[in-house]
Amino acid sequence: MLYLARHVESRPIPTQEIAAQNGIPRKFLEQILLTLKRAGYVQSRRGPEGGYFLAKPANEISLAEVIRLMDGPLAPVGAVSEFFHVSTPVERSPALMTVFRDIRNYLAEKLEQTTLADLVEIENRSSEK
Repeated sequence: MLYLARHVESRPIPTQEIAAQNGIPRKFLEQILLTLKRAGYVQSRRGPEGGYFLAKPANEISLAEVIRLMDGPLAPVGAVSEFFHVSTPVERSPALMTVFRDIRNYLAEKLEQTTLADLVEIENRSSEK
């Protein structure tokens, strides 16, 4: 997703290029892209000039969205997850619940507020130094 966000003004990016530039096996990348496409984050174009591109602006795609899609909950334990709650022994300790909830809240807030466009901007500023 970040590679596509970096090249948002260019042509659709072929799978081979994304795989090569990011050190990802092509077959594995194709599975990831299919998941992202089904979720509406990327689109594809067939043919010699084909490839993948973002389905919506990079500033409208948060890291939290992508991580939840690909990896599941942001919470460090299922007992404090808002979207993927699972009962665990941690629930028996109010102190642990408080700590893990605070961690979840900080992480979720940071990832919700950070978009792909933000990452591209950070990279661009870093490369200017």
